[in-house]
Amino acid sequence: MKRYFTILPALALIGAAVPAQAVSRIAQTGEAKLAEALKGRVAGTPVDCINLRNAESSQVYDGTAIVYQDGGTLYVNRPTSGADSLRRDDILVTKLWGSDRLCRIDTIRLLDQGTRFEHGWVGLGQFVPYTKPKS
Repeated sequence: MKRYFTILPALALIGAAVPAQAVSRIAQTGEAKLAEALKGRVAGTPVDCINLRNAESSQVYDGTAIVYQDGGTLYVNRPTSGADSLRRDDILVTKLWGSDRLCRIDTIRLLDQGTRFEHGWVGLGQFVPYTKPKS
């Protein structure tokens, strides 16, 4: 019986390492897809808020970022907390603190698209605008 107790902690450590590796792979994939989406664009000066009314769409990059499109500009937000919970098929439930502007102090709840259950949240960071250079 003692043998089981000495083996269990080792198995627990191995099991804990697997999700961390999976999260790392997801983030790497998200980073690669984000890099592809930003190809040919130039980063501008980060801003604290964007006008949510002007956002035509949003795209989640697994474990990495949320990108909001406003015309020809893509605003990349890398959450300051909870980014590892981001999945491309999430439903984003945004809570604004005041106006119709989405700001870095705002939080977004993440809902599973199939079950509609909340599985996490993110705290937003600054929004980095990416535009195509003018020829």
